[in-house]
Amino acid sequence: MAGIGHDAVTALVEGRHGDPFAILGDHRVGGERVIRAFMPGARGVDVLAREDGSRIGTLEMAHPAGLFAGPVAAAGPYRLRVRWPDAVQDTEDPYSFGLLLGDLDLHLIGQGTHYQLGRCLGAQAMSCEGVVGVRFAVWAPNARRVSVVGDFNSWDGRRLPMRLRGSAGVWELFVPGIGPGTRYKYEIVGPAGNVLPQKADPVARAAEAAPATASIVARSEPFPWTDGDWKAARAHRQALDAPISVYEVHAGSWLKLMEEGGRNLDWRELVDRLVPYVAALGFTHIEFMPIMEHPFGGSWGYQTLGLFAPTGRYGAPEDFAYFVDRCHASGIGVILDWVPAHFPTDAWGLAQFDGTPLYEHADPREGFHQDWNTLIFNLGRNEVKGFVIASAMEWLERYHVDALRVDAVASMLYRDYSRKAGEWVPNKFGGRENLESVEFFRHLNSMVHQREPGALVIAEESTAWPGVTAPVEQGGLGFDMKWNMGWMHDTLQYMEKEPVYRRFDHHLMTFGMVYAYSEHFMLPLSHDEVVHGKGSMIRKMPGDDWQKFANLRAYYGFMWMFPGKKLLFMGGEIGQWREWNHDASLDWDLLDNPHHSGLQRLVGDLNRLYAAEPAVHATDSDPEGFRWAGPEDAENSVFAFFRQIPHGGERLLVVSNMTPVPRTGYRVDVPEAGYWREVLNTDAGGYGGGNLGNGGGAEAESADGTAWLRLTLPPLATIVLKGPSAAGR
Repeated sequence: MAGIGHDAVTALVEGRHGDPFAILGDHRVGGERVIRAFMPGARGVDVLAREDGSRIGTLEMAHPAGLFAGPVAAAGPYRLRVRWPDAVQDTEDPYSFGLLLGDLDLHLIGQGTHYQLGRCLGAQAMSCEGVVGVRFAVWAPNARRVSVVGDFNSWDGRRLPMRLRGSAGVWELFVPGIGPGTRYKYEIVGPAGNVLPQKADPVARAAEAAPATASIVARSEPFPWTDGDWKAARAHRQALDAPISVYEVHAGSWLKLMEEGGRNLDWRELVDRLVPYVAALGFTHIEFMPIMEHPFGGSWGYQTLGLFAPTGRYGAPEDFAYFVDRCHASGIGVILDWVPAHFPTDAWGLAQFDGTPLYEHADPREGFHQDWNTLIFNLGRNEVKGFVIASAMEWLERYHVDALRVDAVASMLYRDYSRKAGEWVPNKFGGRENLESVEFFRHLNSMVHQREPGALVIAEESTAWPGVTAPVEQGGLGFDMKWNMGWMHDTLQYMEKEPVYRRFDHHLMTFGMVYAYSEHFMLPLSHDEVVHGKGSMIRKMPGDDWQKFANLRAYYGFMWMFPGKKLLFMGGEIGQWREWNHDASLDWDLLDNPHHSGLQRLVGDLNRLYAAEPAVHATDSDPEGFRWAGPEDAENSVFAFFRQIPHGGERLLVVSNMTPVPRTGYRVDVPEAGYWREVLNTDAGGYGGGNLGNGGGAEAESADGTAWLRLTLPPLATIVLKGPSAAGR
């Protein structure tokens, strides 16, 4: 064929050619305009003028595999009319369009600083030169050939090979005539010449619901947000001195419709059911376990493959945006669990994406996670670091999410995490610290705070790594908050003990104050505590049923008054007996029992008290906002402390009796005489308790400049009293 060699034609028709634009499309050959098109199975191809549809040329078959070519006299844009055995198709030629991505985009991708990859790579529904279609772009620098495949080309990788932009290793192609809702993948020929399993798009913004695995072209139009007032006030709502109480949810199992075969709710149904429920209980935020696309539901989303795509299990991306918008309208923030630590090994995913360890480390001592049988992101590579940070920005910017809770931070910070000697690679200084992850977190948190003021990044970090929530400019990692795993483990260990033995482990409840202000903490009672044989929250409690509920009510009272923001996993507020099962709904019928409904009522009242009293929430990160009330009383298993606004402000007294023995005349020294009003008692009858208390409050006695209260402490209960400086008589 004039203008191209036999080997190049053979490579094209066999699907091995890495530069299809060198052959296909519009070319000048010997001063003549020649158009070539590869249409396997076609009987003939005509060239039409795009402007008026007139025929300006007919292409002849140049190779029996379906390569057509021929001269065209007229200039200007053109279309193709393809004569198939049973139909005639008028279509634009994908190879008639010029370069798609700009040089700046390519430069930023290579630098790892393109924070809007969701608008650059992936599938973008758009118009190009006035033609409607989809621009595809994917990073695969070591591939010999990349093709986009889908229903639009019978999933045939020979038909739509892409152009390589070599400076960044990005392949691109504009495919006319398709749009949102189109299914697609990439077919890649690796560096060894082998065709890889068809790959889902790493930057897809929508995907088929599992077990299907294709990516889907998402809509490009911006969502019609109505949350401007929320965004403007968000920094204040999410400040360290604001009340933050989080309801953690697995979207698929919060409520299942048993009358419809046990199906889960979609995003729009969750707007109608979950949002008003959370608002009524006084939670300030909903935190979802990962809703990014993931192939295995049993991973609860923590083995994520679609870092830019809301899972198709609950609806379309715009449905999730609608959910966030409606949360904001109801005064509720949205937090997403986000997993930058690892990804699953599925052949159609990120693993060996272009035939090489592209996203993961090549060395399994760095790149394979033994605990989860997953692969670890190579965050030392600019493009990978940029890819992961761009995922974070996608959720914060495109979907207006208010915070990300970063999963498994400890596994990222230590090179020897869960590894024996010889199974890990030291850093360049010979240490165990993962310096690439440290730099990644600092970069991530700096970008979030710069680009999305008021948004939070929260670390699930279970070690004593210093400065997790210290600012980056002070040498910290720059997170806004950290889950207080130590407090959670210690206090649950205490609460699981029979009350008669608690006096020997009194420190488990008090030790948290030793380090309470070393970081900005959130107190988590998360899903991890009610799975894998650990028992539900109510089942952890000792004693008969009455004592179990009393213990749990007392514990919640202690937790809500203790310094730190709050998080409770769904089901904990109703005393769910069963461990959480992601395939089953919560047992909402339990609320017919007054003990369960009483516990739910208490959680709502605790949230409202926490929000209403600055002495509690405004000093969560201020050491002057807490002090113990007198010496420790391990013998009676009583804990007493003040939460206060420093320098003479409002003050609350919190007293927890962690034995089933009621105590009368219990003395607590207080700063001033006067009437202390009882504002909460977890033993109240409305909560399912025995209604023992202080008759609404207590008058402090005083002598010689000392004041004290004589209190009645209900069994297995927490009481909260408000001081006279604010309450009056």
